[in-house]
Amino acid sequence: METALQKFTLETLKQAWNALKDEQPQLRIRDAAAKLGVSEMELLATTIGESTTRLEGNWAEFILGCKKLGKVMALTRNDGCVLEHKGNFQKIDIQGQEPYQVATVIGPIELRVFFNAWKYGFAVINETPRGTMRSFQFFDKAGEAILKIYLQEKSNVEVFDEMVNQYQAANQFEELHTEAFATPEYAKEIDMEAFTHDWENMKDTHEFFRMLRKYKIHRLDAVKWINDKWAYEVNRLSARKILEVASSEKMPIMIFAGNKGNIQIHQGKVRTIRQMGNWLNVLDPDFNMHLNEDLIDSAFVVHKQTEDGIVSSLELFDQKGEMIAQFFGLRKPGIPQSDAWKNLIDSL
Repeated sequence: METALQKFTLETLKQAWNALKDEQPQLRIRDAAAKLGVSEMELLATTIGESTTRLEGNWAEFILGCKKLGKVMALTRNDGCVLEHKGNFQKIDIQGQEPYQVATVIGPIELRVFFNAWKYGFAVINETPRGTMRSFQFFDKAGEAILKIYLQEKSNVEVFDEMVNQYQAANQFEELHTEAFATPEYAKEIDMEAFTHDWENMKDTHEFFRMLRKYKIHRLDAVKWINDKWAYEVNRLSARKILEVASSEKMPIMIFAGNKGNIQIHQGKVRTIRQMGNWLNVLDPDFNMHLNEDLIDSAFVVHKQTEDGIVSSLELFDQKGEMIAQFFGLRKPGIPQSDAWKNLIDSL
């Protein structure tokens, strides 16, 4: 993959971005990067030494340190969906050894973090019309954003400064490279009888990922190939109904959205649903979701067998077959999914 600095010099990339900002002051950095044909990380790196500090170190230890920041906003996104939660990093459990450590974050901010995909980290301090905005931003090797943590009004700025000092990279101006992820090889056909047997005998939803690995099958192929008892296609804009009904009936739900390095999860009720052009939004005080409906290519209702009975979800995929978001009824292990959720899913 050609990197930005092969296409531009650092200086010409900075000039191109400044020109773009003059033309379109509201343009977000991710969209500016797409227009310039570079990664978001490479564009952000042009501000190192000004508003941005490059970080390095053990990212699992870094996340543990985020507990001391107080109330922050965590943002996770892919091309089609953005989840934003305001709250504290509360309970953090780190498992495994470097570089394959994973973290489970539980509380107002809920994450499933896969550190083997984390390559670059930055601290960013921007002056905006609303005041000084401080954030930590992490990217994978392709320069795609994994997780951003924004300080809020009551966050602990002293802890932010301490973390910047602790994790500041020794060489701020080392050349940063991007590298495309290899495209996995997936099976073109499988033993459907054995696959269906395994699907019907799952004990919990986490076995689904192991099953995909066992058969070397793409997730979208799995839901397309399994019989209609377990998965079937529905209207690609079905998330509208899920959110509208969940809001009006005060039904607690779960929303999952993520990327190669992190999955962010919403657990609870949704209140304010707003359609703005092609974006379907949840705009609640401590939770926002922004779903780009233009990028939804297909939607499936998926049923999985567990020890607690059937667990049902709505799963959204983009044109490349990548997962955009998943919607479940809120449930805890040991408790069956609610009849209200089952009826809503069945109505799709």
